[in-house]
Amino acid sequence: MTDLPAQPISPDQRQRAVDRLCEHFAADNLDTDEFERRLDLAYAAQTKHELVALEQDLPELRPRSAAEAAPDPAETDPANAPRRAVVDPSRPAPERDFMLAVMGGTERTGRWTPARNIRVFSMMGGASLDFREATFATGEVTVSILQVMGGTEIIVPPGVHVESNGVAIMGGFGSAQRSSPSSPDAPVLRITGFALMGGVDISARFPGESAREARKRIKAENKAAKRAALPPGEND
Repeated sequence: MTDLPAQPISPDQRQRAVDRLCEHFAADNLDTDEFERRLDLAYAAQTKHELVALEQDLPELRPRSAAEAAPDPAETDPANAPRRAVVDPSRPAPERDFMLAVMGGTERTGRWTPARNIRVFSMMGGASLDFREATFATGEVTVSILQVMGGTEIIVPPGVHVESNGVAIMGGFGSAQRSSPSSPDAPVLRITGFALMGGVDISARFPGESAREARKRIKAENKAAKRAALPPGEND
């Protein structure tokens, strides 16, 4: 196998390599000590070859969606995999969508195009909105929730900017666990509403990623962020 040329790396390439190590840790491909060792090597790396070498003995990461399973010819380096929500302004989207669950359940999941305004009413039931494989046709989506004695689950892919402004009585109105800052052109999800003796849970997960894997990945990313903030030389 021919070695890669000793090309310098950009901050974005280094961050993508760190992100992938976090995913390997979340998938139990690395224990804590080995993860921290490779994390130090990633921050000390000076070339693309050094970044690629960090993953050469690790199993292939599970594709997060059918679209991501096919490699991008422009991104042949494992350190260059894009991680962002899909926005397609040319795709038609309804102005409004209404979800109703009374002593039952309703959901939006898989590949779908969210409406600009989504209203959810759930009484003694549950609603689920999974945006992980959704294609956003607009840069801003508003979700208004009225939840009574039940639960609403909202799952977004990392990178979506979430603004949550809800009220709960004898319940909870959770906010997304955003493990990394969203880009300026990322879609915005505004979540408002009221929960009575019920809850609204908002979490950030990749397609196919379980809640446990997400918690472990976010813990790893937070640890990586702390190491990145250290002065040069203190990662050794």
